[in-house]
Amino acid sequence: MDDRKLIVISGPSGCGKDTVLRKIRELDDSIAANISYTTRSPRPGETDGVNYHFVSEEQFLENIENGMMLEYNQYAGNYYGTSRESINRFLEDGTTVVLVIDVNGGRNVKKYYPNALLLFLMPPSIGELRRRLIQRGDVDEESVRVRLRIAEEEILYAQQYDLVIVVRIAVKVVVEVEAAVLPLHHGVIHRRAGDDDPPHQVAVQPVDVLQLEQHALLIQRHL
Repeated sequence: MDDRKLIVISGPSGCGKDTVLRKIRELDDSIAANISYTTRSPRPGETDGVNYHFVSEEQFLENIENGMMLEYNQYAGNYYGTSRESINRFLEDGTTVVLVIDVNGGRNVKKYYPNALLLFLMPPSIGELRRRLIQRGDVDEESVRVRLRIAEEEILYAQQYDLVIVVRIAVKVVVEVEAAVLPLHHGVIHRRAGDDDPPHQVAVQPVDVLQLEQHALLIQRHL
């Protein structure tokens, strides 16, 4: 089972994680998107088994108790999680699979699949992140404040990720994610920049920790 074909995309709410995943899969539909479990209600246009597996809190907690969940977390009052069996099935088949999960889930994935590639989508500014959250139309002002507060914590965890991409222009973000994902999908191993240079490997630039701390400080000042 090759865990190098496991890719995690994380980032604050409003950074376009699902959009980036959809565009990547349009470029290569053999890349699989894992379907997470959640206890939240479906949004308009969402379908059970396509966007998420929508389950009751009772069922979700039972899945945890039975050891079915690779990772899970509670966000804004709802549970989200990933099926361990689902991920193992993809990897055993040699399929590249992408998880869109939060930073806590990403850390847990790295613990069990140390060669997984972790990508973090960074908002370009606090004002832009706030604008995107409001533009979605599914959150009130208090929910925006809560999500900005969560974003502050998530950005600091981003230093544990392999690659951080600032989300300014959607097309450019897709190109950058594609450059990280497709070589791995086709059997090219990723490494961190600064490692030895074995042939046929792609450099992943190290995270700028100071920049992450500055982003988090700016969010804190806007709360």
